[in-house]
Amino acid sequence: QVQLVESGGGLVQAGGSLRLSCAASERSFIMYTMGWFRQAPGKEREFVAAIKWSESTTYYPDSVKGRFTISRDNAKNTVYLQMSGLKPEDTALYYCAGTRRISSAATMSRPEWYEFWGQGTQVTVSS
Repeated sequence: QVQLVESGGGLVQAGGSLRLSCAASERSFIMYTMGWFRQAPGKEREFVAAIKWSESTTYYPDSVKGRFTISRDNAKNTVYLQMSGLKPEDTALYYCAGTRRISSAATMSRPEWYEFWGQGTQVTVSS
């Protein structure tokens, strides 16, 4: 069973940037669809970005489109989330997730679609 470990969170001022990383424990990761989600206190888990094993296919909700970029380095078993133009409303615990299922645009935004989850990394954006 693959294990996912996030890193790169922290405190940043509004307008700043952060890059989150998610390292997978096994090589079979390269066949996974990988996603990033976030959850703020008192709110539901929210889809942030997803990328298929073929790196050219990515998905974002409108709330982060143009500001966040998901990418992956299959040689390093790692997926990244580059965040720029951060806003206070981006403050949340950010989770990395993976699935072996054949995914579509309709399914990749659903938390229940993913089988594997990391522990999360906190991102705090100050105004």
